[in-house]
This record gives sequence, C-alpha cells and structure tokens, in this order.
Amino acid sequence: MTAIMTDFDFKRGSEPVPEKWEGLAELDRALAENRLTEYRARKAWADPWSRRITIGVLTLIACVLAFLAGGTFGLW
Repeated sequence: MTAIMTDFDFKRGSEPVPEKWEGLAELDRALAENRLTEYRARKAWADPWSRRITIGVLTLIACVLAFLAGGTFGLW
C-alpha cells in the first residue's frame, strides 16, 4: 500500500504563523467602534435636549404603531 502525500501537506505544518491576523484585526476594530457608539449614546442621553428629542421620537413611533395595531384589530 502506498500513500500519496503532496507537497502541500508538508508545507502546512512548517509555515510560520503570520504576525497580523486579519480576523482579529477586524474584531478589534468592531469592538472599538462599539465603544465609540456606546460613548456617543451615553453622551447624547446626558444632554437634556437630546434626551427630550429621543423620548419624543420614540413616543411618536409608539403612538403610530399603536394606531396601526388598533386599526388592524378594528378598534377604530
């Protein structure tokens, strides 16, 4: 019985590991952007005007959804 081993099989284990891993760099960038987004959200919530506008917009969206749901179920 003979086994055929290609050159690819030998090179796989002997190659050095690259110093820069593309996947980890992308993950690091995503984490950094998430921290930046969280910082912006906290800073915006600390501002009184921004908080009022956010609450107003969310209330408006909730009212529109409630109106559409009431129309769907025949409440008005």
